[in-house]
Amino acid sequence: MARIERAFVALNGAILVLVLMGMALILGWNVAGRYLTGNSLTWADEVARYSMIWLTFLGSGLALREGAHAAITNAQDALPTGGQRALRALILVVLFSFFAFMVWVGVDYMNRMAVQRSAALRVPMKWIYAAMPVGFALMIVHLALIAPRYWRAGLQQSDEAALG
Repeated sequence: MARIERAFVALNGAILVLVLMGMALILGWNVAGRYLTGNSLTWADEVARYSMIWLTFLGSGLALREGAHAAITNAQDALPTGGQRALRALILVVLFSFFAFMVWVGVDYMNRMAVQRSAALRVPMKWIYAAMPVGFALMIVHLALIAPRYWRAGLQQSDEAALG
């Protein structure tokens, strides 16, 4: 399972790197073309905007995994071990519920935008808005993979052995 998890995280990261590289190449080409030839790509800004949207949603699961989202742990740290575990369980339930709700909302919104097309690329906006349900679905997977470690976080070694 750990091997599958590492592969999943590596694949998620590799996709982010590729999308960011593509965005940087297109924007670099556009800037160079604008200053060297006086012409620019009409669709470059749109590609950059939509790439940034996808990067945000695809990367949010990795940020969740690394604890990079905002968190206030003072109340949690002040609780005894049992209280910490209960609070973490509640947080996990709320996060799973919210992420699932956002997948549902994202799919609904994506389907509503199916007829609209982007201005420069003429791509159906459905594919741009697909970033939201895909990103939240990835967050569900990442959360499911780290949930056991998160739930046990803060326990002493002796406490973990006793809970076995």
